[in-house]
Amino acid sequence: MIAARAIQGLGAAILVPNSLALLRHAYADETARGRAVGIWAAGASVALTAGPFVGGALIALVGWRAIFLVNLPIGLAGLWLAWRHASQTTRLKQREIDLPGQAAAIVALGAFAGSLIEGGARGWSDLVVIASFAIAVVTGALFVRREARTAQPMLPLSLFTHRMFALTSLVGLLANIAFYGLIFVLSLYFQRINGLSPFVTGFAFVPMLGAVLPVNLFSPRIAERIGARITVALGALIAAAGCLAMLNVEPGTSYPAILVQTIALGAGLGPLVPPLTSTLLASAEKSRSGIAAGVVNATRQTGSVLGVALFGSLVGGGDDFMSGTHVSLLISAFVLLAATAAIWFGGGKVKAEAKKG
Repeated sequence: MIAARAIQGLGAAILVPNSLALLRHAYADETARGRAVGIWAAGASVALTAGPFVGGALIALVGWRAIFLVNLPIGLAGLWLAWRHASQTTRLKQREIDLPGQAAAIVALGAFAGSLIEGGARGWSDLVVIASFAIAVVTGALFVRREARTAQPMLPLSLFTHRMFALTSLVGLLANIAFYGLIFVLSLYFQRINGLSPFVTGFAFVPMLGAVLPVNLFSPRIAERIGARITVALGALIAAAGCLAMLNVEPGTSYPAILVQTIALGAGLGPLVPPLTSTLLASAEKSRSGIAAGVVNATRQTGSVLGVALFGSLVGGGDDFMSGTHVSLLISAFVLLAATAAIWFGGGKVKAEAKKG
């Protein structure tokens, strides 16, 4: 099953960046592209909203194996739509696959996530945890060295010399650490602490994840009025407020008592993703849209891996689940506030420099 899931992950890693690259090529106009990305993000929100609910229903009615079958008709429909309607992008025949860079990135992220996971169970001073962290640092440094020196890097570091590209990548990473990490923690809270079934737990996520969908659709128009930088900062700030307001959660806390807070978390993510994604794509040259789209997906996936690993370690490393939950909420609020500050002040400098130019 692990091998099959790895193949699924490989497919997703190919699919998502290319879908964004196709959007980048199809919409040259910035406004139209922003709205198209909003619809793209809304589609992802529908899947995110339906996933826990449909998955919980399938587990309860059929069994856990059924959750994999639901992907087959969706995947076939996606294949037909892409073949029928998507136009081909420009091919660069001279491009080569940077296998050493990929290997270094995989080992670095895997070792870092492993050190976070095992840190809660073994203790942060355990030799295995320290060794995993050391491997992550060494291979991470080797990855940067490789990408800086090779002629055809997997991730051209020159992209990050564009301040807005670097800022939006950072904000995307931080936001996904908080959001996906908290979805994992809340899922465990609903089931392990409050005794809800998988089906009811999936249903409990519908209001929070459902709040993302309409805001995704409206956020491009909001960004057109007040600017992408302010829209992204506002979304991160709303999500951070939702995390802080949820700090009073305890075993047996009623669902209505945390409903508004969870909706705030989803509503904060809604205005953040489309302008963030559109701005990141626009900050790279069109010929590098595929790489830029890959960075969008990489920051999203890396953030989710780190969030789940760290928060899972905090809530699973001891008997005090709620203490780990509260720490996870505080960390989430901190990284979201850091994302707010980064895009507000850093983006402000970009705007000032553009005016001078």
